[in-house]
Amino acid sequence: MILYTIMPYEHIYPEDAQASNMELISWNGIPLFAEREDNRYKVVRILSTDPAHYLNQQVAPGQFISL
Repeated sequence: MILYTIMPYEHIYPEDAQASNMELISWNGIPLFAEREDNRYKVVRILSTDPAHYLNQQVAPGQFISL
Protein backbone atom coordinates (compact mmCIF):
# COMPACT_ATOMS: atom_id res chain seq x y z
CA MET A 1 0.00 0.00 0.00
CA ILE A 2 1.34 3.45 -0.92
CA LEU A 3 0.19 6.59 0.85
CA TYR A 4 0.49 9.81 -1.11
CA THR A 5 0.23 12.42 1.60
CA ILE A 6 1.98 15.48 2.96
CA MET A 7 1.25 14.40 6.53
CA PRO A 8 4.30 13.44 8.60
CA TYR A 9 4.84 9.76 9.29
CA GLU A 10 4.28 10.34 13.03
CA HIS A 11 0.73 11.59 12.40
CA ILE A 12 -0.25 8.58 10.31
CA TYR A 13 1.42 5.97 12.53
CA PRO A 14 1.63 7.46 16.03
CA GLU A 15 3.97 5.88 18.55
CA ASP A 16 2.84 4.68 21.92
CA ALA A 17 3.22 7.67 24.26
CA GLN A 18 4.51 5.51 27.09
CA ALA A 19 7.16 3.79 24.95
CA SER A 20 8.78 7.13 24.16
CA ASN A 21 10.65 8.98 26.89
CA MET A 22 10.98 12.23 24.92
CA GLU A 23 10.15 15.50 26.61
CA LEU A 24 9.42 18.93 25.19
CA ILE A 25 11.95 21.30 26.76
CA SER A 26 13.17 24.83 26.15
CA TRP A 27 16.92 25.50 26.14
CA ASN A 28 17.92 29.19 25.86
CA GLY A 29 14.56 29.89 24.22
CA ILE A 30 14.89 27.06 21.69
CA PRO A 31 12.07 24.48 21.85
CA LEU A 32 13.44 20.94 21.64
CA PHE A 33 12.36 17.32 21.90
CA ALA A 34 14.91 15.60 24.10
CA GLU A 35 15.42 12.29 25.90
CA ARG A 36 16.42 12.41 29.55
CA GLU A 37 19.58 10.49 30.44
CA ASP A 38 20.69 10.84 34.06
CA ASN A 39 21.15 14.59 34.74
CA ARG A 40 21.30 15.68 31.11
CA TYR A 41 19.23 15.59 27.94
CA LYS A 42 20.02 14.19 24.51
CA VAL A 43 18.59 16.39 21.73
CA VAL A 44 16.29 14.46 19.39
CA ARG A 45 14.56 17.20 17.41
CA ILE A 46 14.52 21.00 17.14
CA LEU A 47 11.03 22.50 17.01
CA SER A 48 11.92 26.12 16.23
CA THR A 49 10.86 28.22 13.26
CA ASP A 50 14.03 30.33 13.47
CA PRO A 51 16.61 29.09 10.90
CA ALA A 52 19.48 30.33 13.10
CA HIS A 53 18.57 27.74 15.76
CA TYR A 54 19.28 24.92 13.29
CA LEU A 55 22.82 26.25 12.77
CA ASN A 56 23.59 26.17 16.51
CA GLN A 57 25.91 23.17 17.00
CA GLN A 58 25.13 23.02 20.74
CA VAL A 59 21.57 21.83 20.05
CA ALA A 60 22.19 19.65 17.01
CA PRO A 61 20.40 16.29 17.24
CA GLY A 62 22.52 13.83 19.18
CA GLN A 63 24.18 16.49 21.37
CA PHE A 64 23.88 16.37 25.14
CA ILE A 65 22.72 19.45 27.05
CA SER A 66 21.96 20.22 30.68
CA LEU A 67 19.25 22.52 31.99
